[in-house]
Amino acid sequence: MSYEIVPADPIDVPSTSYSGRRNSPDHPTSQFTRSLTFREHVPEPFDSERLPATLASEIQRFLRVANLVESEEPRIAYLCRFHAFEIAHYMDRNSTGRGVRQFKTSLLQRLEQDEEATIRRRKEKSDVRELKRVYHAYKEYIIRHGAEFNLDNSQREKLINARRIASVLYEVLKTVTSAAGPQAIAERDSIRAKSEFYVPYNILPLDKGGMHQAIRQLPEINAAVAIVHNIRGLPPPEEFEKNQPYADLFVFLQCAFGFQEGNVANQREHLILLLSNTIIRQPQKQSSAPKTGDEAVDALMKKFFKNYTNWCKFLGRKNNIRLPYVKTEALQYKTLYIGLYLLIWGEAANLRFMPECLCYIFHHMAYELHGILTGAISMITGEKVKPAYGRGHNCFLDKVVTPIYTVIKKEAAKNKNGTTDHSTWRNYDDLNEYFWSQECFEIGWPMRDDHDFFCLESPPRSKPARCRGIFKSLRKTKKTDEEVEDDEEQGVLTEEQKEQKEKKEETWLGKTNFVEIRSFWQIFRSFDRMWSFFLLSLQAMIIMACHDVDSPFQVFDAVIFEDVMSIFITSAIIKLIQAILDIIFTWKARKTMQISEKKKQMVKLGFAVVWTIILPVLYAHSRRKYMCYFTNYKTLLGEWCFSPYMVAVTIYLTGNAIELVLFLVPAISKYIEISNHRICKTLSWWEQPRIYVGRGMQETQVSQFKYTLFWILVLLSKFFFSYAFEIKPLIEPTRMIMNVGVRNYEWHEIFPEVKSNAAAIVAIWSPIILVYFMDTQIWYSVFCTIFGGLYGILHHLGEIRTLGMLRGRFHTLPSAFNITLIPRSPKDEKNRNQRGFFPFNIGRVPEAEKNSMAKFVLVWNQIINSFRSEDLISNRELDLMTMPISSELLSGMVRWPMFLLANKFSTALSIAKDFVGKDEALYRRIRKDEYMYYAVKECYESLKYILQILVIGDLEKKVISCIINEIEESIRQSSLLEDFKMSELPALHEKCIQLVQLLVEGIDDQHDKVVKVLQDIFELVTNDMMIHGDRILDLLDDRQETEEEDFFMRIIEPQLFESYGERKCIHFPLPDSASLNEQLQRFLLLLTVKDTAMDIPENLEARRRICFFATSLFMDMPAAPKVRNMLSFSVMTPHYQEDINFSMKELHSSKSSVSIIFYMKKIFPDEWKNFLERMGCDNLDALKNEGKEEELRKWASFRGQTLGRTVRGMMYYREALKLQAFLDMADDEDILEGYDDVERSNRALAGQLDALADMKFTYVVSCQMFGAQKSSGDPHAQDILDLMIKYPALRVAYVEEREEIVLNKPKPEKVYYSILVKAVNGLDQEVYRIKLPGTPNIGEGKPENQNHAIIFTRGEALQTIDMNQDNYLEEAFKMRNLLQEFLRKRGRKPPRILGLREHIFTGSVSSLAWFMSYQETSFVTIGQRLLANPLRVRFHYGHPDVFDRIFHITRGGVSKASKTINLTEDVFAGFNTTLRRGCITYHEYLQVGKGRDVGLNQISKFEAKVANGNSEQTLSRDIYRLGQRFDFFRMLSCYFTTIGFYFSSMISVLGIYIYLYGQLYLVLSGLQKTLILEAKVKNIKSLETALASQSFIQLGLLTGLPMVMEIALEKGFLTALQDFILMQLQLAAFFFTFSLGTKTHYYGRTILHGGAKYRPTGRKVVVFHASFSENYRLYSRSHFVKGFELIILLIVYELFKRTSQSNMAFALITYSVWFMSLTWLCAPFLFNPSGFSWERIVDDWKDWNKWIKEQGGIGIQQDKSWQSWWNDEQAHLRGSGLGARLLEIFLSLRFFLYQYGLVYHLDITQSNTNIIVYALSWVVIIATFLTVKAVALGRQLFSTRKHLVFRFFKVFIFLSILAIIITLSRICHLSLKDLVVCCLAFLPTGWGLILIAQAVRPKIEDTGLWEFTRVLARAYDYGMGVVLFAPVAILAWLPIISAFQTRFLFNEAFNRRLQIQPILERKKKNR
Repeated sequence: MSYEIVPADPIDVPSTSYSGRRNSPDHPTSQFTRSLTFREHVPEPFDSERLPATLASEIQRFLRVANLVESEEPRIAYLCRFHAFEIAHYMDRNSTGRGVRQFKTSLLQRLEQDEEATIRRRKEKSDVRELKRVYHAYKEYIIRHGAEFNLDNSQREKLINARRIASVLYEVLKTVTSAAGPQAIAERDSIRAKSEFYVPYNILPLDKGGMHQAIRQLPEINAAVAIVHNIRGLPPPEEFEKNQPYADLFVFLQCAFGFQEGNVANQREHLILLLSNTIIRQPQKQSSAPKTGDEAVDALMKKFFKNYTNWCKFLGRKNNIRLPYVKTEALQYKTLYIGLYLLIWGEAANLRFMPECLCYIFHHMAYELHGILTGAISMITGEKVKPAYGRGHNCFLDKVVTPIYTVIKKEAAKNKNGTTDHSTWRNYDDLNEYFWSQECFEIGWPMRDDHDFFCLESPPRSKPARCRGIFKSLRKTKKTDEEVEDDEEQGVLTEEQKEQKEKKEETWLGKTNFVEIRSFWQIFRSFDRMWSFFLLSLQAMIIMACHDVDSPFQVFDAVIFEDVMSIFITSAIIKLIQAILDIIFTWKARKTMQISEKKKQMVKLGFAVVWTIILPVLYAHSRRKYMCYFTNYKTLLGEWCFSPYMVAVTIYLTGNAIELVLFLVPAISKYIEISNHRICKTLSWWEQPRIYVGRGMQETQVSQFKYTLFWILVLLSKFFFSYAFEIKPLIEPTRMIMNVGVRNYEWHEIFPEVKSNAAAIVAIWSPIILVYFMDTQIWYSVFCTIFGGLYGILHHLGEIRTLGMLRGRFHTLPSAFNITLIPRSPKDEKNRNQRGFFPFNIGRVPEAEKNSMAKFVLVWNQIINSFRSEDLISNRELDLMTMPISSELLSGMVRWPMFLLANKFSTALSIAKDFVGKDEALYRRIRKDEYMYYAVKECYESLKYILQILVIGDLEKKVISCIINEIEESIRQSSLLEDFKMSELPALHEKCIQLVQLLVEGIDDQHDKVVKVLQDIFELVTNDMMIHGDRILDLLDDRQETEEEDFFMRIIEPQLFESYGERKCIHFPLPDSASLNEQLQRFLLLLTVKDTAMDIPENLEARRRICFFATSLFMDMPAAPKVRNMLSFSVMTPHYQEDINFSMKELHSSKSSVSIIFYMKKIFPDEWKNFLERMGCDNLDALKNEGKEEELRKWASFRGQTLGRTVRGMMYYREALKLQAFLDMADDEDILEGYDDVERSNRALAGQLDALADMKFTYVVSCQMFGAQKSSGDPHAQDILDLMIKYPALRVAYVEEREEIVLNKPKPEKVYYSILVKAVNGLDQEVYRIKLPGTPNIGEGKPENQNHAIIFTRGEALQTIDMNQDNYLEEAFKMRNLLQEFLRKRGRKPPRILGLREHIFTGSVSSLAWFMSYQETSFVTIGQRLLANPLRVRFHYGHPDVFDRIFHITRGGVSKASKTINLTEDVFAGFNTTLRRGCITYHEYLQVGKGRDVGLNQISKFEAKVANGNSEQTLSRDIYRLGQRFDFFRMLSCYFTTIGFYFSSMISVLGIYIYLYGQLYLVLSGLQKTLILEAKVKNIKSLETALASQSFIQLGLLTGLPMVMEIALEKGFLTALQDFILMQLQLAAFFFTFSLGTKTHYYGRTILHGGAKYRPTGRKVVVFHASFSENYRLYSRSHFVKGFELIILLIVYELFKRTSQSNMAFALITYSVWFMSLTWLCAPFLFNPSGFSWERIVDDWKDWNKWIKEQGGIGIQQDKSWQSWWNDEQAHLRGSGLGARLLEIFLSLRFFLYQYGLVYHLDITQSNTNIIVYALSWVVIIATFLTVKAVALGRQLFSTRKHLVFRFFKVFIFLSILAIIITLSRICHLSLKDLVVCCLAFLPTGWGLILIAQAVRPKIEDTGLWEFTRVLARAYDYGMGVVLFAPVAILAWLPIISAFQTRFLFNEAFNRRLQIQPILERKKKNR
């Protein structure tokens, strides 16, 4: 047909597409009828985006195509929509799906509207002919243009649209022409499959239409495709009921095992990309034969099946990977096995967290695959081996994955959001670890659904077993041994086993291998060796101190030595406790525990009991009884003495000696652990349970030596300090206390007969003991600071930290850049490897790389351009920082950036102008400054070049040439100073500036001015500067005489450079050339730029990034491979509902009087100015007027913690890879032309660059809610789509939840899909759709989100990026270097996780953000630097680490997801990697940006979440196994860098309490008075040391020391000191002390009671004011209550202490306690923005009173009612066990100590210590409670109707109380002090009663006591709130307080905003 159709351009769908019309009336389901009336038809796009979830995937493409073609072919659009309606009606006839009825109604109305009008515009007689016409036209267009390579973007979009339209039209046409009608609609999938015009693809277009794309032209891709397409020798398709041949190996696997099509397509591309990337890195052979891919497949086999083969070896099974001997067949088999594993993994959903479960599934399916390939005969059926689960649709998902998923889901439901105990349900680890035992094969294959593994709860004994299925009977035939073995391999039970199974009830298996029990004993159990070591060391030091040992050699005295050896009795007791704890803590895992493990526990318990008896008995009987030799000596150093006890100890230590030997030879111990030999199993049986992970984690001897030396130094320092300053000074006071007899107590002593004042000794020693166990953390911090600093110095950290240093070292950057970031030739690489300590020699560039400088310049300019695009620099700074690219670079001539040459030329002129001396001296002085020399040289060459172009007259050119010759001859003769007058240089300088300015302007009218300037320059040079200027004039005179006669009378000088007649002497204006204009601009800058350019760039962030990039070039990093040979990688970012980009509404909202955009303008003033310059606008209003709101949104969003910022940063990887690929393949001309120009002009090259970038890099954002947002019209969906449109390589994965109609079921079922989409021509295009067995969110949200999207990632490495992170272009250039680290071996193991450093970019928001940024920076730099090397215990901390992707996807993924226990999911990935013998390294030459929380409430929520996570880690099996499996010193590293930090913090706070309560006991009991008077015990130095040690932690010095060291390394020691002082002035000590309370509270409470949960922080940029009630809710129990308790303790101690110390001395000793208590009470208000604003105070008071009085109830949130909050605050107690509740009650008893002690110090008691006094105090309390109850009851009865009666009643009660007080004061001498003391005594008692009532709430909740408890608790909270609020309100009266707060809390710009905003608001009101 001659009529040709041009493919339609996409129609822009209006923004209202997300809010389409919905009509309620039902539509008829019969055939359509024409409209009765006709009106002019105006086609509008039908909403194709907002569709019902149940229909979208099937009909969206038809509606989109209808919108595309409607303007040209309206009838075709009508037919497409009609077909979409038919499909929708077929899928949901009754319109039961959500939104289906409304959609069908609106579509039907549109069809009725369009029917008549479209028929009239139809070009053919029938619809079928119309469809054929349009279809064939598009088909011809595709055939004609489909094979073209050089298509621009618009042509490519048209071709894609043509393919999409033709594909859809094919489906419509087939359906219309089919006679079956509805059957054709039902078979639309097969019809769609036959349409090959447009097949959605991710990266690789594997259909015929994609053959001509650039990525398909890569030979490695074609080799990988050939491997996958090798189907020779496969069983015929007919065996699987398939008529068509297999397209490739994956189609065969799909037919055999029933995998999903989306999974097959996804993993096909996955494997092809893996193969291609592996093939290209295989070493090239000399033969020219093409690669077959054998080596690549073998490499992948080794990676993929390493875990599987280890699993088979561990279980003693032969693996089922069986290969033929023929090489070609073996290659096919290997590919099939890899493909099978990938398909299993890709469809396993939540089972991916269970790697050994996947091994089990693969084990059986590989057996079946081998049987199918070889045609084996099954021993059971006698037929050919077939898959156990058939070949149906979604068979693998329904029959293999879903049953196990159901178990996971129902077990996780038992968790009840973390409220139940971990021991009551099986998490991912429990279910996975079941497959670590031989019993897993009893599940069978096909899996038996009556197996205990699938049982969710044990049935009651009185009821029959509830089995969900009956095991099918097998034929009862006798089998040979081989058959039995095969049956066992396949899980088939023998007859005896089957009979036993039928008799056995189904039981719940319970926990596997480990039980997470909430107890602090878990800390001891996990790190028992450490605690035993510290306990025994403490005992030994106490014994030594008792003997007054001053030298270590005194220990060898016989008496002292024997006493010290008594520590082994303690050791035996500790081991007995360990054995008992092991039995108790594993009791609930007994059902899955192996018999050998049970026996071992009993044997260990027996041995522990025996040694606990033997050692004390022998010690008692043989004490001081020695058998000695060489008795001439009196010490054990010179004589050999032993006793039976020593012999027993020697035997007892035999096991420890063996451990020591194995520790010294780690290779042997590793072999014993991982070997399966019986001897090795026997040797390792005693120490640890034999489990699959945790074996063979030993490091090399060098690494072991390094961390052992580190810990020896730490422990030596710790023990010396503890002995000298804590223990030994306490011995003498202890002896004195023990010898004092106390007769008169000041209270009623309950145990008066106790001798030696044991209670006093406990009160004094307890805080010392706690500090002893805590201060190792302090010493670790000190040595971490020292070693981390030294390590940073040795690795060049901070070598370039200022602009001055950068300018000084800039000339070395090109050589360093080319050595580190440019691929080297094999020869250069060999020379590099032969270098010594220093990685390279700076300044020496290989001669072979002539274009190396050009490459550096190109990359440098790209980096600077990225700074400009990010608005970090201005246009002027861009000009000053870029380097020109010209052919001179190839010859070695470098034009340095202008900011290096600033003022250099002017300085050189100043030097030369007045210089006196020889030319050589002047040359040396100028040459001394490299950049000055370059500036002079470049100016001279530029002037020559410009004059050469400008001057075109023959005479003038001759003059210029003569002058230049004179100058150069003088330079050669070293007579420049003699031949020229240098004093005239400034005048020449000014004239040159005038000339260049005129040339830059290039205005024709200024021709005469140019001539005049040239003449002036000529005259100045010849007359004023040149000594022999007459030579030039003589030359002109000679030249004049030879001229023609017409010019005989011409006067030369005045008319030089003038044009006369048609002859021109100068070419002005100059030619319009970009390079010439650039050179003119640069020359002008060289002449004019001043000192201000030396501070370029002005932006601090730009300076930091440039300095770090320059520094990193001198660090040790692997050599860069070519892009084509580099490891491929992916980046994955999980996203939930966080901001993508700020909306205009959010930008201009003025919550708390501060809009985001105003705040951004003040925080980033220079960047805002640069942004306006880039936009060409003057202010914000101009931006809006020009319609640039979208650019404004992006600018603000890129400065917040948004997904848009993260995506922009991560896509720099792709930009960097394309540029690096360009440098790899470009020649010199391409480099000189420029990367951007070549990419635009050379489409073939651009296609190759895109292909390489696609093959090496993938970015997947897991937007879990994208589907729901899109269907609901959420603007976030459009923002995500805009990101995909802007970055075409971006992929978005999301979970779709929809309802599907299922036959024979009344209601639709919820079905879940994992979907990957990309942007195609402005719309989202579904690429893969994989059905899930159910909702993926079973465990923790983030890891589940990562898990569903990880199947869409590609490559050999995977970087996990949070959505609050950022990246930079200059850092992206180093990514291929970093990936090479995976090929380096650290000792015996290659790294599996590469750790990276982070830059916290939120430090400028507030002082709190600054503190957090420095604290975080110190951890991610100096902290992790030490963890990785030498300690070897770095894990994964949620930072931008890069994972060995294949290693981790075969071992459980990049995180763990079990609910609650894996709250901090990221760190468990590091635990898992280490336990599975992976190595984790840390690299500081590459950094990634990260945002942190900026407000105190946000920070506190984050700290609470981390503390909760660490408490759950304490209970986890991972920490237990690390603590047990590491050697001793590595175990210490693990403890003190994970949970030890939080436990030490808790101990430090607990030590304060114990110290104060101990002192309270001494004061109130009267012991302190006795000790002072009789024993003369005054100041105990050890207690002062203990408090000082505690304050070290409290004030944040644990993190402060490393922080200061890191700042000093990177910014200089002076800057570090200044920042540290400034931080203290901004109350950093308050912040760190307050954070200590947060960590302590949530860590301790979670271990005891649970309640760990994710706490969203919001990640907002602007800091808002928090109301008083919000602060009280957040900090009441964690800080305020504890602060009040400490204050009361201190006050009581101050009132009753009897000491010789002055008040000042007492304050100095307890300053840290006062500081802590006041900080916990005041910090939330000090760090609260506008916290002392009177207007805010008034609003807060009203809100507080409303909140405290509001009644709670169902549905009322805790921020609305005190009662709701109070109930939620006790949520952690609801799931507490009996032990935790009893401990809570026991701890609450401390509040009764006040009452018991203080009532005996009342004047009214008259020193009576009878117990009756205490009893009477309870009478007073009860009377008080009854009075309160009476008032409450009176209010209830009389307050509404009899208000006057109620008032009289209250007056009566008040007068009664007053009368009682007066009476007691007169009769019993009741004093005013007594009233105060009574308050101090009874208030804590009431609080203790409340805590006890909360603990026993289940018992009293239904009684009146609970209501009274609630009333009392409300009164206490109200009272505490008033006490806290009062000082804040008082301070708010003083304006200076508010000004002071804003001064230290915010930066200056924000301060101005807070001050002027009220004025602006008032002005608006006045208007």
